[in-house]
Amino acid sequence: MTNRERLARALVGETIRQPGYFVYDWFVKNRNIDWQSLFDQGLGQIMHADLVACERPHLEIVERKRLQDGKVRRDVTWKTEIGELHEWYLGEWRMEYLAKTDEDYRIITRALSDSRYAPTNDYFRAAEIKVGENGITVGQVDRSPLQKVQIDYAGLEKFAMDLAVENPDLMALIDLMNALKLQELACALQTEATQIKLWENLSIDAMGPALYRRHLVPFYRKILGKCAGSGRKIQVHYDGKLKIIAEDIRALSFDGIDSLTQAPEGDMTIAQARALWPDKFLWMHPNLEWYGEPEEALARKIRQMAADAGPSRYCMMISEEVPENWERSVPVVLETLQHLS
Repeated sequence: MTNRERLARALVGETIRQPGYFVYDWFVKNRNIDWQSLFDQGLGQIMHADLVACERPHLEIVERKRLQDGKVRRDVTWKTEIGELHEWYLGEWRMEYLAKTDEDYRIITRALSDSRYAPTNDYFRAAEIKVGENGITVGQVDRSPLQKVQIDYAGLEKFAMDLAVENPDLMALIDLMNALKLQELACALQTEATQIKLWENLSIDAMGPALYRRHLVPFYRKILGKCAGSGRKIQVHYDGKLKIIAEDIRALSFDGIDSLTQAPEGDMTIAQARALWPDKFLWMHPNLEWYGEPEEALARKIRQMAADAGPSRYCMMISEEVPENWERSVPVVLETLQHLS
């Protein structure tokens, strides 16, 4: 059975005897290791593809790159008719956010206004050809607007303070982005992708359950309502602590929880997640610290993880970072999964 067949059967609820083990395509592109040797040993790959082309008539983005301290520095400028914004990155890390003042929220609002969307299968089809029988392609529609502003536009500190007081400029931006996201999703539902991912990266410790229920849950319900009857499944990238909102998640018809991680990164065991969410697909991320343990200890934890998630609707992933000792540890996981009874 190929990794594609194995995952396809798992997704529809067939009993799993040998769980799949997959790596995000981002790591394959950005970590210089011998991926082919791992693929030859049974590792699969999850591809991600944009499903929507977007035009923003009020926004021009200018990027410049240069070396700084031996790393690539990338400066990004947003230009609109009412002002400009700047952010920059060092290597993979964001060093400055776009939004620093209330006026910046208004500039972002102008930049996104009148956005136009169109469905496209180009990236999805190219990814499917590339992955072949070694995995599947998941369509992506970026984060929900609340998470997008927090993670990508304003940063946690400014966002948290502005959301707490319901800053009018922030709320106007969120309202616009919510409407646009629903338009974007409607286009995504016209494509060939059957699995669609929201890259939430939820930080419930910062947001708290009250704000989650007030702002995110109603928006999720709108998304899920649009998907109802479409044959498309929505998964959310929730890689952190979830226990305090676990009942809320159960009430939402997400098909899967992507990059589900146990303590210390998360705060739910796989057994707890399966008991509470019996029908959701668990895209499980073994804790990175496990990979540094002796081989038998790692194998024992992987076997327990599979037993707790089973007998159906789950797989394992390399989705947060590649283990430093990948050459030794990843084959241990593959061999362990291949010999589950």
